[in-house]
Amino acid sequence: MSLVTVQLGQCGNQIGHEVFNAICSDIHGTHGLCSKKENESYHDACKERFFSEEESEVPVARAVLVDMEPKVISQTLSIAARSGYWKYDDGSHFCQKQGSGNNWANGYSVHGPRHKEVIMNLVQKEAEKCDRLGGFFTIMSMAGGTGSGLGAFVTQCLRDAFPTSFILNHVIWPYSTGEVIVQNYNSVLTLSHLYQSSDALLVHENDVIHKICAQLMNIKQISFRDVNQVIAHQLGSVFQPTYTAESGLRYSRNPLGDLMETLVPHPEFKMLGLRNIPQMPENSLAYSTFSWPGLIKRLRQMLIANAKMEEGIDWQVRPPRLGSSIPSTHSTNKPPHFNTSIANLVILRGKDTHSTDLGSFQDPSLYTSWLSPQDAFKAWKTPRAFNKYEKSATLVSNSQFLLKPLDNVVGKAWNMFASKAYIHQYTKFGIEEEDFLDSFTALEQVISSYTIL
Repeated sequence: MSLVTVQLGQCGNQIGHEVFNAICSDIHGTHGLCSKKENESYHDACKERFFSEEESEVPVARAVLVDMEPKVISQTLSIAARSGYWKYDDGSHFCQKQGSGNNWANGYSVHGPRHKEVIMNLVQKEAEKCDRLGGFFTIMSMAGGTGSGLGAFVTQCLRDAFPTSFILNHVIWPYSTGEVIVQNYNSVLTLSHLYQSSDALLVHENDVIHKICAQLMNIKQISFRDVNQVIAHQLGSVFQPTYTAESGLRYSRNPLGDLMETLVPHPEFKMLGLRNIPQMPENSLAYSTFSWPGLIKRLRQMLIANAKMEEGIDWQVRPPRLGSSIPSTHSTNKPPHFNTSIANLVILRGKDTHSTDLGSFQDPSLYTSWLSPQDAFKAWKTPRAFNKYEKSATLVSNSQFLLKPLDNVVGKAWNMFASKAYIHQYTKFGIEEEDFLDSFTALEQVISSYTIL
């Protein structure tokens, strides 16, 4: 099944480009450990998901690019075309001359309705090119105006136009130090609206990715491109083909459906986090060896201690004994607590994956009591290495990982709202105070549901 990627705003378009780059470099990489047949079936499954073929035989990304300013889209189109490995369809983008001014309401209430028809026509055209449509993967930020406001509007339109298709929103969480003064408003409005329209939200936090660039990748002057490449690598590690227990000896054909079935057992819980190990500079790979038991042990501890990267994991955190009460993760000024999961997916890529013991992820104490570990945990595997890493492991988790950042954003936005700060910037575009209150209520419910797991 094919995925249609919808790149929204500056952030969404830049990350989307890096995702297709990472996928292409993985396809064209050398994987001598795999048989020719294995490589060919992997290659074919990947192409079906992400690319369509044209007469030129250069793969064309199954993507729609949307931004209210032309600069980033024109750069993205030309860089992709110059690569020679893949390109975007010349007719699958939409831009205007004026942005949304970091105002969610401008993107959602003005640009969205005004340009709905042309944007949805592009999406429809892209969907019709798929022999079998597996769903939509949107990429957007929460802090600005176009990605967040227009992104929330487009997601709603996707849900209306394709009611039975899966929608996964990839959302970039803003830096906590602040990118724009109203980012907390934009974030609250975005998340509450996506929660209604989307099947799941896959979240990357800018602060975390920045730390990975600095501490794991040893990058001295970190650029947006560095950050985006780390995000793209992690996304590729999830979406490139794998064998699931259900798919047997064929690569799975329904990546979004498999992901939702595995990780979103209840519509109240839609927040997915992503951890990928190892991550290191390319010039260090030649001097590094990894064992599956070591990788699995670190990944499990990252999960339960809610460590977002493999450096600085708190090894003191232990799962609670079954039947004992877990202190609330929602409380402040307390040591880090155990991160309870609803569902987890571990993806292994590289040699000897078939014999790797994942029993530690089937421990019932890791999970909420209303799902059995058999239903709450799944593993996907492939003997094919990923992007130069001989062995790599990825964890996609539906857990309490986002409670603290979400609580912080809602708290900061509420404080601004209580003092009526900047509200006029939203009301002039038709977003009323009741809309804010509805959004706060919706997210307080999400926080409450995750807190009591």
